[in-house]
Amino acid sequence: MTTIRILDVTDEASFGLVPSCADPAFDHRTCDYWEDADRGSKAARPAWLEAASPPAAKPRPANPFGDEEADPPLNPFARAATEPAFNPFATDDDDPLADNPFAPRRPARSDGAPGGPRKLSLLGRGSAVFGSYAKVLLADETPVAFSQFGPLSAYPRAQRLRDLYPQLPEAPLPAVITCIATTAEARRRGYALQLIRAVCDDLAGRGFAAIEAYPERSTRPDATSAATPEFWVAAGFTIAVEDDRFPVVRRELG
Repeated sequence: MTTIRILDVTDEASFGLVPSCADPAFDHRTCDYWEDADRGSKAARPAWLEAASPPAAKPRPANPFGDEEADPPLNPFARAATEPAFNPFATDDDDPLADNPFAPRRPARSDGAPGGPRKLSLLGRGSAVFGSYAKVLLADETPVAFSQFGPLSAYPRAQRLRDLYPQLPEAPLPAVITCIATTAEARRRGYALQLIRAVCDDLAGRGFAAIEAYPERSTRPDATSAATPEFWVAAGFTIAVEDDRFPVVRRELG
């Protein structure tokens, strides 16, 4: 009996579980095709996976009025250097509300460590508000399927493609699933459908009323990140726009 586990991609550990593409010319871990409508690419870019060194701190200009190394005069009313400055207008997560026991606890950010993989930073852009943007399915602890999704605003190429079809409803705006892929060795075992069902349930729980995806026709299975219309119909979607190359599939969430 195969054990199935589905994880959200939210940090470097889960990002490291993203499986390789069936075609080695492409790579989920370096793809920005949907995030960049003008220059985005699905190509494998190994340099993106190397941890970049954080930028060096700029030297401080000399202080003409005193010795920078000297200790500042003691101020008994000043906050300790380790305490965050008080901001009465703060709304950001960087200003904790630890002093207010009645304040709701905000979700922790998971934007990826500085210098980490660029794709992980893209996946973490809206995590504090939206939640995760990707999931991995593991079969007996082996990563076999990957899906990327999120609000329409996170994927400019999806918005541009959608603009081609004025017949699509403007409200409610959908969440989108940009990518669904299974490793070559794990094909035809239903893993992709299981993962899409989990993504749909998750998006419904986040309050979305509809989901769209943008499959491709007349393309090699290993060259598309969005599967085929037939796959989406099997996953409970309907064909909202029929097109010879870029149809649109949509699922209403009740």
